[in-house]
Amino acid sequence: MITTYAPDSGSGWFSGKVLLGVGVGLVVAGGASYLIYHRLKRDVVPEKWRRVGILEEINLFPVKSCAPLKLKDGDVLSCDLLGLTLQGIRDRALMLVNDNNEMITARGYPKMLLIQPQVLSSTGLVFKAPGTPDLELNFETLASESPGQDVHTAVWGVKLDAMLCGARFDKWFSQFILGQDTGLKLVYYPYPSPVRATNPRLKDQPYIKQEDSGTFGDATSYMIMNLSSIADLNKRLKRPVSPLQFRGNFELKMDNDEPYAEDNWQWVRIGDVVFRVVAPCTRCILPNINVHTAERDVDGEPLKTLRSYRLFNYASPALGSHLGLRVPGNIKVNDIIYVESK
Repeated sequence: MITTYAPDSGSGWFSGKVLLGVGVGLVVAGGASYLIYHRLKRDVVPEKWRRVGILEEINLFPVKSCAPLKLKDGDVLSCDLLGLTLQGIRDRALMLVNDNNEMITARGYPKMLLIQPQVLSSTGLVFKAPGTPDLELNFETLASESPGQDVHTAVWGVKLDAMLCGARFDKWFSQFILGQDTGLKLVYYPYPSPVRATNPRLKDQPYIKQEDSGTFGDATSYMIMNLSSIADLNKRLKRPVSPLQFRGNFELKMDNDEPYAEDNWQWVRIGDVVFRVVAPCTRCILPNINVHTAERDVDGEPLKTLRSYRLFNYASPALGSHLGLRVPGNIKVNDIIYVESK
């Protein structure tokens, strides 16, 4: 005889199905709760900190791939989601593109490193380059100079729009970099907040957020370099390199000589400004270019040496750390730098 069970018979089959469903629901709900808890907990600012050194140098790069701004003693810079700012001059808010609206950098055009920006006023810059007349840029009047046209461009494959600065800027940069009147265009970042998606190379990093992408930086708004790590690298090289070749925003002078200590940090505090360490900075060929002469190293250094001991599981060697801002504020040279105390 075949026995059948009605759904409302109270049978073991039905009870088991209900219990199984409830169990699965609890597991799913529990898993979701854990993920929410973990996501919230991962950005809880530490309560305990320990000092590791001081902020010896701040580098603000007004134009992506050009030289950093020359700062004065006592300059105070603000840190927000878009990056460093000094008197209305923002880090990497300007970028050069070619006639196809493709980003160009000093990787392909090393002379860009010789373009030196200086503060002209509370809202203005002057660009200097060898053998070239100075070029002034005022952010307050930039909108009136701009043709009002946006261009579709991208930073390492991540699309975004940018605004053209104007013909006189295009001509100046084209003449110095290319030796001709046209070919390059200067664009600026027109948005009040980060709009760019996360760099695909960092999509698997657990602590990075979309708003860490900043303006036109390669990956994030902020990057820190431990000068002890660079000193250790230089011991391995025939020709020592400048820390500036790694283009970090913050150069940390350690209280104690601890090369690569930054590999194990999760949080960094500079004064009262708090950053989350979101990814290691993997290196391209740009550090192989001397920032003072714009010449490539004939032996492919320091990248060649870095590949021998800093490759880990990445396609490129790592040196320095990308940071995401979690508590905004102001910083200056000689501020104390802390990391989380476990």
